[in-house]
Amino acid sequence: MVDYDGRMGSVYVAGRGIQPAEVRRWTGAFAEYLPERRPLDVLDLGSGTGRLTPGLAEEFQGHVYGVEPSDRMRAATEPHPRVTYLKGSAEEIPLPEASVDGVLMFLTFHHWTDPLQGLREVRRVLRPGGVALLRTQFSDAMPDLFWYEYFPSAREVDAGMYITRAAAKELAVEAGLVPDEDVVRISAEEPRTLKQSYERLSHRALSTFEHLPADEMDRGFARFAADAERDPDRAMPVYSATMLVLTRPS
Repeated sequence: MVDYDGRMGSVYVAGRGIQPAEVRRWTGAFAEYLPERRPLDVLDLGSGTGRLTPGLAEEFQGHVYGVEPSDRMRAATEPHPRVTYLKGSAEEIPLPEASVDGVLMFLTFHHWTDPLQGLREVRRVLRPGGVALLRTQFSDAMPDLFWYEYFPSAREVDAGMYITRAAAKELAVEAGLVPDEDVVRISAEEPRTLKQSYERLSHRALSTFEHLPADEMDRGFARFAADAERDPDRAMPVYSATMLVLTRPS
């Protein structure tokens, strides 16, 4: 089952969430860019089914708010004593001003209806000196993903969904946030074999597949499946993730 809400870009594949070790790697990577003091209150903006949200509560030891527009996704979350899930969107965050120390935007930015308004809302809910982590792709820093070879249009489709680093920084400045000079790169994904990669992508849950021709997807997945059958244990590349760090001035 795939559940998708276009406003925030959250994707959930039943039974195939991020594994606990990978969650810890992600939250540990995020911790390098947030204030050192504990506890920290955090907003997971576009939290989906809460695949990262409880891990943020464990890492930062404060209260975490998961804001997600999809009722189905919020219904699939698991309770945690320091997590509150709320219906909302980037453009209308249901939190008071200056209520969190950090905001995580994990692969949702390219689906926001109004990115500038969303970033203004992020600034509003951040406490002075708080940090927002914009984990997204940028059209001028796209990774060379191995599976693009199966889908010739995918690279162009992906690049067309994202803005440049400079454009993201300009929006952040207009919203009243201070961006770092350049994006940072973090490595937190679980290493996967070719078979595991095929099984993960075969659910077609990535936004990319919504924009590819059906015949191209059918041919690509047929080739992908055949290669995974021939060489299932081949280790696949682990790609670094791009993230722009934004700060609300003190």
